[in-house]
Amino acid sequence: MTPRPTLSPALVPTLAARADLTVPTAAQLALPERAVQFGTGALLRGLVDALLDDANRQDLFGGRVVMIGSTGSGRDRAINDQGGLFTLVVQGLVDGEARREFRIVSSVSRALAATTQWQDVLRCAENPALELIFSNTTEIGIVLDEADAAAPPGPESPRSFPAKLAAFLLHRARWCRFDRARAPVVIPTELIEGNGDKLREIVATLARRWSVEPEFLRWLDAVPFCNTLVDRIVPGAPNEEYAAELRDVLPYDDGMITIAEPYRLFAIEGDDALRARLRFAGADEGIIVAGSITPYRLRKVRLLNGAHTSFVSLAILAGCQTVREAVEHPAVGAFLNSALLDEIVPSVDVPGAEGFARDVLARFANPYLQHQLWDITLQGTTKFRVRVVPSILDHVRATGSVPRALALGFAGFLAFQDGTLQAARRRDGSSVPADAVGESIQRRWRELGDDPAAVGTLVRAVSADAELWGTDLTAKPGFVDVVTEHLTTIREQGAVAAIEALGLAPVRSR
Repeated sequence: MTPRPTLSPALVPTLAARADLTVPTAAQLALPERAVQFGTGALLRGLVDALLDDANRQDLFGGRVVMIGSTGSGRDRAINDQGGLFTLVVQGLVDGEARREFRIVSSVSRALAATTQWQDVLRCAENPALELIFSNTTEIGIVLDEADAAAPPGPESPRSFPAKLAAFLLHRARWCRFDRARAPVVIPTELIEGNGDKLREIVATLARRWSVEPEFLRWLDAVPFCNTLVDRIVPGAPNEEYAAELRDVLPYDDGMITIAEPYRLFAIEGDDALRARLRFAGADEGIIVAGSITPYRLRKVRLLNGAHTSFVSLAILAGCQTVREAVEHPAVGAFLNSALLDEIVPSVDVPGAEGFARDVLARFANPYLQHQLWDITLQGTTKFRVRVVPSILDHVRATGSVPRALALGFAGFLAFQDGTLQAARRRDGSSVPADAVGESIQRRWRELGDDPAAVGTLVRAVSADAELWGTDLTAKPGFVDVVTEHLTTIREQGAVAAIEALGLAPVRSR
């Protein structure tokens, strides 16, 4: 049997005749490096890198990206093995019709590992053509690390992303002798409000703690830090079954295949001057540069991400594996519909909330995406605080009552945090997504023992932790009692029984 080739720049010319695959030209494969991105994950590949690739095909950007990995995932090696190339599979329903498109994305030139190639990363800061810096390090990535702040950066990579960025910008500023014309645009895509403003503040704080030359802080004023919002379901690598199907379609092996839905939104807060600098922004109708992105953010974080986060724990506890399976589950799907349409939508004051929510339900049910539920649990505690707790608070404020579905989602989250399912996955050799902030909840479960009556004590203690939630949830009348009731039912009868106790009409499979 002839061995299958691996995707590479040398292979691309042999694929040009395929009608079912969009391939890069030789000119696109040779474009100069004009951007770096901190992160190698699916969202950056399936949205940012894909949109830059679109811009290159339209001669609107003319550059490629250097990926900088920090998590030890091995994606940096995989992307380098393929010369920066990966296959993007966009699939879903467009105007009610099924569509699947294959494209080889060539907007990435190479990848570097910050932990072992930090000096190579800094050399990227000396690139005269550098224009843009992207990042996606999850909601916990934009924080001040006191260990990094304690001393100026040395020859090794700082630990946190903001310190890496600060060291990178400091190196560039010194290299260009603080020429403000060489200041790049920083575009974080982490899903927190004011992500650019927060990142700028931390970088400036680090610079002051490091006692760097005053010229750097003045140069930093010329660096735009953009507030952004991104929205695209990018579940990433296909599961084994779908990977086998793709092997029958594609004539090569690709360890970095990225799956994405058709919908995409990249909203960037800025004025006309910024728009002129972001030459790639004209490549796609999904890229929006606007004076305020607050309405887009509220709608997306509360309705789409909030829906994901509110039901993912219950869905896993109910035995579901993917988002689509959960949406079509009679009980879990009913919970999702109620939480989203009856409780989250009324709490969000943005135009078109209900229509967007119904579109979200359709996107979740996309028959072509196998979005693994476990992937959504990454840093789940922080996500619950950012994405769901505001809806709980707004519902109580508006109605004076506890939202029973969202309270059940909170109870499901607490049940999931007892660590049983995580331990089972580890025994099976499967990875468990990190949830650094959630360790305090897991510790409380370990201290609980076997006394069923102690569940209420745990609920009260966790709900009162304002450091976790940004507020004391025990101050909301009835919240602890409702969550305790739900959590007790989950532990004694299971997640499905707890959902059924809400008395919701079951959904029908599509």
